[in-house]
Amino acid sequence: MPMTPHARDARRGLWLGALAVLVFGLTLPVTRLAVGDASDPQLPPGFVTAARAAIAGLCSAAYLLAVRARPPRRGLWPALAACAAGSVVGFPLFSALALRQVDAMHAAVISGVLPLATAVVAAITLRQRASAGLWACAVAGCALVLGFAAWSGHGRLQAADGLLLLALFSAAASYVAGARVSLEIPPAQTVCWALLFMLPLTLPAALLQWPPTPVRAGAWAALGYVSLFSMWLGFFAWYRGLALGGVMRVSQVQLLQPFVALLAAVPLLGETLDAATVGFAAAAVGLVALGRRFSAAPAAAPRAPSPAWRPAEPDPEPGAMTR
Repeated sequence: MPMTPHARDARRGLWLGALAVLVFGLTLPVTRLAVGDASDPQLPPGFVTAARAAIAGLCSAAYLLAVRARPPRRGLWPALAACAAGSVVGFPLFSALALRQVDAMHAAVISGVLPLATAVVAAITLRQRASAGLWACAVAGCALVLGFAAWSGHGRLQAADGLLLLALFSAAASYVAGARVSLEIPPAQTVCWALLFMLPLTLPAALLQWPPTPVRAGAWAALGYVSLFSMWLGFFAWYRGLALGGVMRVSQVQLLQPFVALLAAVPLLGETLDAATVGFAAAAVGLVALGRRFSAAPAAAPRAPSPAWRPAEPDPEPGAMTR
């Protein structure tokens, strides 16, 4: 029996969503490859943060010119600035600093509750009425990651754990802000405008922080990956997949993202995967899946999209925009 166009789109959407999750799942191990560790440092975390955003920003400028995108209205600039501050500066910088001190598997488990954190931030900042179930999952998720951090740190928390939590909430805040902007402009353009917004800062910062000493070619290759794929192209596959396959269906593949990071850390970094780490990651994913059942409903209807952009389906939940 031939497949209907709707079924073909749904399948393509799932494949594109899975491709994006693979791209995003590799971000933490590849970032660790770029910055190295305390005993074998490679590219400085500040340089990686600025350079990945500058490279992606230049690509975004070319893309926006190619599609003749109209600049967002001035009323969206504060939300774009918040999106850029979290996703272009906060998450990359704090995670890169943390990965100098802890391995990628540790970071993957902590960041596994990012969709849940984003739902909580959305409930607070968008004045949504969150259910008791969502708050219970949020508290349980916080306790889980703190318990894992203490277990991994032999009974105590490390400075890197605080940095990872700052990275997590930076990303959560940026995703909520980006979701609001995406109500009026195509979502793929949202990340491009955020990157372009920061380009006057990130490009000079990258040049000023150019590494003074030689580093391995693998670190440069890792920088290229997080710049072109994690920071830019991955979002094109993700948003296209959500549009074709449906938000609720395609966003579920994101539950695999922590496991992609765990598995990738073995061949890329030589880290050892143990049963306890997998167990903590599985528990984090389970809480995220449960938390999605308690998604908050907005107190007020969002602004209608502009005539230039009308999504076929509701916009993706903010928690479905992680990388």
